[in-house]
Amino acid sequence: MKAIFLVRNGDSKDAFEIRDAAIPSPGKGEVVVKVEASGLNYADVMARRGLYKAAPPIPSVLGYDVAGRIHTIGPDTPGFKVGQRVAALSRFGGYAEYARTQASAVIPLGDTMDFGLATALATQASTAVYCADFAIRLFKGDRVLIHAAAGGVGTLLVQLAKAKGCIVYGSSSRQKHAYLKDIGVDFPIDSSSGNQMEEVTKVLDGQKLDVVYDNIGGLSFNKGKELLGPGGRIVTYGAAAQNAGKRSQLQTIRVGLGFGFYSPIPLIAQSQSMVGVNMLKIADHKPMVLKEVMAEVGRLTEKGIIRPVLGKTFPADQIAQAHDFLESRQSTGKIALLW
Repeated sequence: MKAIFLVRNGDSKDAFEIRDAAIPSPGKGEVVVKVEASGLNYADVMARRGLYKAAPPIPSVLGYDVAGRIHTIGPDTPGFKVGQRVAALSRFGGYAEYARTQASAVIPLGDTMDFGLATALATQASTAVYCADFAIRLFKGDRVLIHAAAGGVGTLLVQLAKAKGCIVYGSSSRQKHAYLKDIGVDFPIDSSSGNQMEEVTKVLDGQKLDVVYDNIGGLSFNKGKELLGPGGRIVTYGAAAQNAGKRSQLQTIRVGLGFGFYSPIPLIAQSQSMVGVNMLKIADHKPMVLKEVMAEVGRLTEKGIIRPVLGKTFPADQIAQAHDFLESRQSTGKIALLW
């Protein structure tokens, strides 16, 4: 098979090579998917930049999201058949013509869903559903701030929050505000100036937030916590601020310090909570939880509550252009490679 290998860290034009590789074989409780589309996530950009510790050592094949058809089925793996259309969360290895994954991370697809669009049902939808239904609980009337609301996870978080009757504040660059309004954001917040938290404060006009979804990290997380009211919850599932500027190590330190240092005493006094989400850790250590999350993704998609948006597709051999587009922050929804 053909696979896209990360061969060096840095700019996308020098980072990848398409190589021949052996088609993987499924183990117990696993399947191999013949990949029609591979999804991109911002974590891939962080891995390419050498800023994602969980990434395998290079040369390696990145990619968490695949959609295609079941190719082979491992022992003790009931409920699947060869040729079945599926989307799946892979533990890396998704940038390839065939990908192996655990059966608990697979979502059956109907006959009509586009494979590129279906890649959004893996990492991004599972993250959004876990953040909205498992890590915490959203309530009707909650004031919810969603950073990067025009992105893949952000779009789905908006849909889930609106389905629960929440008031949604969504940050993005100003040129994406029409998109935010289309997907249901009540108060679009301009993130391009770097002062989005000040704008949130003005829009709140003395009120407090109930929930903050933060994938930026650093000062953004710290300021978001300050805007929480009693019973407030802040959920962090990324640290995109690490990828700002070329001095990446110094930037990583700045982001880490920006998170601040916390004692549990103020959290107890205000009945507040801070939650971190990493779906790879859930996949590795809580496979039955992941299975339940993926089943819920399927149910919510069937009901039309989750409505993934396909921002753009690229041929697989244009991996560098796809990474550049995602890293440019111009994209909305899901970005996918087509094989």
